[in-house]
Amino acid sequence: MARQNFQEASRLILSEIEGALAKVQEEQAGALMEAMLEASAVFVTGEGRSGLVASCFAMRLMQLGLSAHVVGETVTPALKKGDLLVAVSGTGESEITCTRAELATKHGADLAAVTGSAGSSLASAANLTVVIPAATGAAEGAASGQYGGSQFEQAALVALDAIALGLQKRLGQSAKQMQARHATVE
Repeated sequence: MARQNFQEASRLILSEIEGALAKVQEEQAGALMEAMLEASAVFVTGEGRSGLVASCFAMRLMQLGLSAHVVGETVTPALKKGDLLVAVSGTGESEITCTRAELATKHGADLAAVTGSAGSSLASAANLTVVIPAATGAAEGAASGQYGGSQFEQAALVALDAIALGLQKRLGQSAKQMQARHATVE
């Protein structure tokens, strides 16, 4: 059995993330930031690891003082006109994510797609799209040394953290202010 050297694996992963993020269009990331600042509330959705990335993003938005919710949680309020749904899906074809996106727009919310596929159903339905050109696991022979959609999911986490950092600067939120909103019962 061949062994993978930890440092080699780490360098591969970091290089794949860096390569994907270098191709994200600044205008798309900026448009998502603006949409979140204009929204009454931000809701996030995604399935599998993409859903976990979306949940991480919602946590950071809450710590920034924005009204942020994860779709499907028991305490998530009604989504309505003036709200924004950020849907994270590498392929942009995840059935549950696409269904939630459709429902959100039916209720008057705006839709932002964070996806690896500009031509996907999710991207086509969205008001704005942030394309993260990374392997999504959808195609055999994807340009990644990692399994499945790992490259997309990792790049999406970093991209959304970069957007959160931009929002922190725009909102003038200090680490101390954010820490005051951090969970105290964990």
